[in-house]
Formats: sequence, structure tokens, C-alpha cells
Amino acid sequence: MRTVVFSTKPYEQPYLEQANAGRHELVFAEVSLGSRTAHLATGAEAVSIFTNDDASAPVLDALYAAGVRHIAVRAAGHDQVALPHARHLGMRVANVPEYSPYSIAEHAVALMLALNRHLRQADYNLRNYDFRLDGLVGFDMHGKTVGIVGCGRIGGVLARILHGFGCRLLGHDPAPNSALTEHYGLLYTSLEAVFAQSDIVSIHAPLNEHTHHVIGAELLQRLRPGAMLINTGRGGVLDTEAAIAALKSGHLGALGLDVYEREKGLFFFDHSHESLLDDTFARLLTFKNVLITGHQAFLTHEALQNIADGTIEHLTCWARHEASPHEL
Repeated sequence: MRTVVFSTKPYEQPYLEQANAGRHELVFAEVSLGSRTAHLATGAEAVSIFTNDDASAPVLDALYAAGVRHIAVRAAGHDQVALPHARHLGMRVANVPEYSPYSIAEHAVALMLALNRHLRQADYNLRNYDFRLDGLVGFDMHGKTVGIVGCGRIGGVLARILHGFGCRLLGHDPAPNSALTEHYGLLYTSLEAVFAQSDIVSIHAPLNEHTHHVIGAELLQRLRPGAMLINTGRGGVLDTEAAIAALKSGHLGALGLDVYEREKGLFFFDHSHESLLDDTFARLLTFKNVLITGHQAFLTHEALQNIADGTIEHLTCWARHEASPHEL
């Protein structure tokens, strides 16, 4: 099956080639999918897209006109795809929901620990031969209350890790998993209660019409003064301007982000020789108690292999005129 793989990066292409083993004709395109690049799929039966590609209705129309009938999303999140319109066109869409919940959960913990123990500042001080410990006081994770917003596969792994630290766990999810309560003592409660009672809140919710900016000024004001907020889910779940206001007031003690609501066109690209035009993102970078990574939480060998295997499995099933796993 001829497939154009949009947003291909050098670190993932070898995994895709190995998983494919010559079964399909893969055309790698470093550019993102959008209205200006959809024509690159002309003559292909499928496209594979990533988190920041644009598969909105107009782009889907362009893909359909080009002959594309299948879309393989190389990620768990699929909010970039206009699914109702895809179904209307008869296009089949599938994602890779279980590529590695460990990679995301472990990265969330890495952000927590780095912020808590001021590792960026400690490294900076040491490299300047300043070995004082002033301003580097953290806290024990043991005994702290951590709220997990979104207790699916990733949230479940995070609960297991934090249980090992000796944390008290709160959770919020529209579909509670009783196993997390049974094994790790996680207590399900309202979103408001999670924010009011937690020392750290970690977001693992999908982005949809119900969750866009659900973490806004009102919820942030419910946080305990000085609490930490981590988002490795979707950028649009958090109202960035509200988070900046909470940081400025000192009410939000620390913020760790692997996602950003306006990351499309920013993350995954080299802008080192350009001026940063996003004033909101630039403001985030001025805070010493903010740590941002560029959507790299998924980036482990295991996750890349699983994403590649899942993507090729979708293409193989479609080539055989079979239903593929995890069709949306």
C-alpha cells in the first residue's frame, strides 16, 4: 500500500522501515500535513500523520480527492483528525493507543522531580562553580498528595509509580478504574476536590470539546498555594494565560509542560535562528519555576518501535481489506 508518512523525523524513520520490511511503499515527508501539502499524497492509498498534522475537514477533502482512503495516526491522541467528516467520506482512521504508557508517565515524574529539586538551577550553579545550596530546597515526595486527571493507561502507570514513592493518590476520570483504588489506594473524587487537596496535579486527559481549557483560572485558584501542575496530556486542556497569571501571583508554585496549546508549527522544528513570535510561550520561558520539554515524553526506543509496529499493522490489514486494530 503506497503511504505518505507526513512529519517524519530522522529518529523515527529507521523504526518504520524496520517494521515495514518492504511490505508497503512508504514515502517519507518531513513536512507536516496541511492544506498546502495534502497534494503530496496524490496517488497514495494511505497517509500516516503525527500529533501536529492537520487533518481537518478541508484537508480530508483534499486527501480524498487525491485518492487517500486510510489514515494511520502515529500517536494515541487523534484530536487533529475531523473524525465525523472522515466517516462521512468513508475514510478509515486508526491510532496507536498503547505504544508506551510508561514513557509518558515516567516523563511526568521526571518533570515533577526536576522541578521539586530545582535541578535546572542546580546544574546552572554548578557549571558556574557556585556550589552553594541556597534556593535549592525541595520536598519529600513521600506523603504528598498527587492528583491524577485522566486515569486511563498512562494515569494508571503513573499511579503505580507514585504509589511506590508513598504518595497519597487522588483521581478524576469519567470512567473510574476500580483496580487503581484496589492496588494503589487511589481515591476518585471531583475535579475541584483534586485541585483543592493536591500538592501536585498531573494532567493526562484527552483534548475534545469537553476538555478544552477545562483547567482554567477557576480551577487553578482552587490549588493549594504553591502546588505544582504537570501537563503531559494535551496542550489545549490547560488555559496557558490562566496558568501564567497563577504563576505571576505566586499561587501556582511550579509548572511542568511537555505540551503547549499552540505548539503546532513550533515544536519539532528548529527555530534557533528566528525570533520567537509567540509572546505567551516567551513569557512562560521567563519563569524559573517552569520547565518545558518539546513534546518528547513519548520519545523512547520502546515507544518508537511500538508506534512503528502499530502503524504498519494498520496498513497491512487495510491492504488485505480487513479491519485494523484500534480503528476510530
